[in-house]
Amino acid sequence: MKPIVECKNVTKKYGNLNALDDVSFKIQPGSIVGLLGPNGSGKTTMIKLINSLIKPEEGEVLVDGMEPGVESKKIVSYLPDRMYFDDYMKVRELMAYYKDFYEDFNERKAIELLDDLRIDVDAKIKTLSKGTKEKVQLIMVMSRDAKLYVLDEPIGGVDPAARDYILNTIINNYAPDSAILISTHLIGDIEKILDDCLFIQNGKLVLHKTVEEIRIENEMSVDEMFREVFRC
Repeated sequence: MKPIVECKNVTKKYGNLNALDDVSFKIQPGSIVGLLGPNGSGKTTMIKLINSLIKPEEGEVLVDGMEPGVESKKIVSYLPDRMYFDDYMKVRELMAYYKDFYEDFNERKAIELLDDLRIDVDAKIKTLSKGTKEKVQLIMVMSRDAKLYVLDEPIGGVDPAARDYILNTIINNYAPDSAILISTHLIGDIEKILDDCLFIQNGKLVLHKTVEEIRIENEMSVDEMFREVFRC
């Protein structure tokens, strides 16, 4: 089976600093993968490479067999860790923007998810709370019928009561032949939906195991394993 993401000996430098150092891994269809590590470990650099925002100095990144670029962006739905849309847009206008820009955007799904959270489609984004803005952005991202979803801190700014809903939104809105890559520091909240984990530190991949392997071989939860590896 062809991997959705394949990194082959990837190195990315910023000056004399190796943000990523000879990193290799694969993400298979049907999996939800946690990209986990402390601040400055290389997670954001990896996400930028997958989304064709930067290029590696060495090695190769492939998305569904393609070098990241115009074609790969058609099948990747990316949630950055900060807001990127105009505050003066209405939620309805944001949906129209997504519908115009992405052929795979499922407007019906977006409306259903917005209704579930009682978010008014005629509300201006600037009037929404920070947490509601993040929910709207996640809904737009998960309403695409993409092959790869890249989510950078999808639950970082929302209250604990909304996290379960958001996690259910993530797992219930992707197809079996697609994959999800999640970068987060809220490991205890997110580990129940993960299949695989990538632990990264100082630009190096220090662990790549399934959640089941961590629990059986190491007799730990993912959160406990993270604290053990990174001593936090």
